[in-house]
Amino acid sequence: MTVSTASLESGPAAAGLPQRAKWAALIAICLAELLVVLDNTLVNVALPSMAVQLRADMSGLQWIVDAFTLAFSGLLLAMGHLGDRYGRRLFMIIGLSGVAVMSAAGALSSGLGQVIAARAGMGVFAAVVFPATLALLTNIFTGARERAAAIALWTAMAGIAIAIGPTVGGWLLEYYSWHSVFWINVPVALVAIIAVLVTVPESRAPHVDRLDRIGILLSLAGVTALVWSIIEAPKHGWLATESLAGYLLSAALLAAFVAWELRVPAPVLNMRLFRNRRFALPSLAITVSYFAAFGFLFLITQYFQGVKELSPLEFGIHSLPFAVAVGFGAPIATLLAQRLGTTAMVVSGLLTLAVAMYIAGRTTVETPYLGPVVVSMILMGLGFAIVQGPATESIMGAVPLAEAGAGSAVNDTTREVGGALGVAVLGSVMTSVYANHIGNRIAGIPGQIMNSQQKELASNTPISVLEIVKAPVNPMFAPAKADLIHAMKVAAMQGSETASYIAVGTLVGCAIIVALALPWRPERGRSVLLGWRESDSGTAESDH
Repeated sequence: MTVSTASLESGPAAAGLPQRAKWAALIAICLAELLVVLDNTLVNVALPSMAVQLRADMSGLQWIVDAFTLAFSGLLLAMGHLGDRYGRRLFMIIGLSGVAVMSAAGALSSGLGQVIAARAGMGVFAAVVFPATLALLTNIFTGARERAAAIALWTAMAGIAIAIGPTVGGWLLEYYSWHSVFWINVPVALVAIIAVLVTVPESRAPHVDRLDRIGILLSLAGVTALVWSIIEAPKHGWLATESLAGYLLSAALLAAFVAWELRVPAPVLNMRLFRNRRFALPSLAITVSYFAAFGFLFLITQYFQGVKELSPLEFGIHSLPFAVAVGFGAPIATLLAQRLGTTAMVVSGLLTLAVAMYIAGRTTVETPYLGPVVVSMILMGLGFAIVQGPATESIMGAVPLAEAGAGSAVNDTTREVGGALGVAVLGSVMTSVYANHIGNRIAGIPGQIMNSQQKELASNTPISVLEIVKAPVNPMFAPAKADLIHAMKVAAMQGSETASYIAVGTLVGCAIIVALALPWRPERGRSVLLGWRESDSGTAESDH
């Protein structure tokens, strides 16, 4: 099967740039990506400070985090499609400008509702930026090797940003107020805008068809309903009426979206891409790897803050091995995939993640940091990197250049949904086990040791250890207080163990599916059309 060059994207990006200009553009794109990913993680370490100053309860704090995730994941597909249509660089600049404005609004907020609204606005504009990053990268780096190297750096940047968020946030809180986690986005966004304007060429789909408004609305409604249901499920219960209604609504909307996309002439997402195993199975692997990684980061947060009693800055520093492992592993994994094939790398990465989660599950209160804890973080970072780079390269290599934004949006949406599921599922499992082990004991604690408010907090999260340790108590009750704190830590680790084993099973199951269904031979000279690859002899071969 031959590919007409007329069907490909024209313009500066497709025509080719000097190598120096390409790598300058990549740095600008990665800076924009860094800002968006940090937005998604930076605020977490500021939540205790915000709770005091904004008088926010646990539900309010949850929505400070979830408002961003909900807006971001719900709009990714729509914004990827619109970027393809109207210009990816234009959308990136609009998105970066919006992030800067909404960050300033968050920093100037004086009430909880204002902060939540600002975070939702940041999520909207982050969704404008993120699909454009990978779509522009794919159109600038059209050669297989250079594209693999560029995607490796893009993947490493995403993983590093996830991991350094606590460190950056902890450092800011060490010297400034919680407002600083919003203010820092403003200068970074301005620098990124200038860099993009100077170095990144514009690109868009060559043929502008009728805008699929119904598809955009259905995708937005379906993904939003799904993520909303996931976020709210731990609060109501996974099988509660509200949760079941949310699942059914999201399933109905997503089914309607698929049916519509299969019949409309110019869909917002070409569903036939999922017939290609090199697109569909790497998407599954990314979802599961983010499920494990985000769940792991949630569990390790409980461990470092609730069990080891570390400050935000100490927590960030102790989590750096994960970031280093991602930065080291992503480039190597993506380049190795060119020689060994995507399947070998993705399966290896999933199994490495499974080993990391198993080791994490074996961690106890007495386990030293320099040992299994560091090993699990390094393996988690390496496994995460080994999956992300090759899987992303496979996804984008299976998508026509004209649909790069939509393909990037699918790649990004799987990450967000997987991450949301990881925190929701593993977090709720951990919390449920913790509450079952410690609930009755906390209820029987005398009022001289803990008041009713402290008891309620202690029953919900092991991080409450930090508040209980600070609370003054009569020396006569000091031994009972110390015994309770140790019991809370043990219960937290028991919950973490159960959650970790669920992640292990999910990862191993996904590895088996990928190993059995995804072709093992390395890809050579893939065309940009839906999984067709041109062999050295010039004949076409399908990976469907």
